[in-house]
Amino acid sequence: MTRTDGYLLDNRRSEAAERFDAFATLFDPTTFRHLEALGVGPGWRCWEAGAGGTSVVSWLAKRVGPTGRVVATDIDTSRLAPAGRPPVEVHRHDVGAEEPPGDGFDLVHARLLLVHVPDRDRALRSMIRALRPGGRLLVEDADPALQPLSCPDEHGPEQRLANRLRQGFRGLLAERGADLSYGRRLPRLLREAGLRRVEADAFFPVASDACAALESATVRHVRDELVAAGAATDEDIERHLANVASGTMDLATAPMISAWGRKP
Repeated sequence: MTRTDGYLLDNRRSEAAERFDAFATLFDPTTFRHLEALGVGPGWRCWEAGAGGTSVVSWLAKRVGPTGRVVATDIDTSRLAPAGRPPVEVHRHDVGAEEPPGDGFDLVHARLLLVHVPDRDRALRSMIRALRPGGRLLVEDADPALQPLSCPDEHGPEQRLANRLRQGFRGLLAERGADLSYGRRLPRLLREAGLRRVEADAFFPVASDACAALESATVRHVRDELVAAGAATDEDIERHLANVASGTMDLATAPMISAWGRKP
């Protein structure tokens, strides 16, 4: 993910590493499946926008090989340093405010990025502009409004507390400009931007160890903001974290919608 002045989930916090690990476990198989289907291979020039962590960047580097190029950008590159060796180039970059870090890319990919970018329309245009004719765009973003609950099966007080904290978290995101229903619009936005052969699908994790790890890291990351906003007390948060750690809760994440298309 990228980070703006109002971004809630700072990459420099210790919980960010836990969140990136959970995202990789949850979503890398879906992302890699789509990238493989798009044909990423030796010699490709790729831009990974708002890379955040290294899992996708490292996968791309292996696929494109020494004759390829992977430009990994983020407004905070602190977590990208381990990947910064050929064919990977790491650059600090604000996708919603700056020109693309090059052009003629065979692939541009962004995951869980645009929902947080204030000028997401400009960012999407920038990503498309950076593609060569025939280049592929893959954008993957969450849609928390499509499934807003932490526990879709709200059958007890533990689940009700989890859903109340998730509601508070969503409120914090919205206050900072996140578009909580952005994911569902991606196919239309890609078509309206002139891309061809646009398709999309969604992945909705309902219960897993990675979902629990993501929940714990996220709540710990924003606990001060939740308390300050009156969405929870410290006691609520401690009780919820203990419930998560018990391993008895089915914790879901928002659906991630993947949309892809080709530049004419």
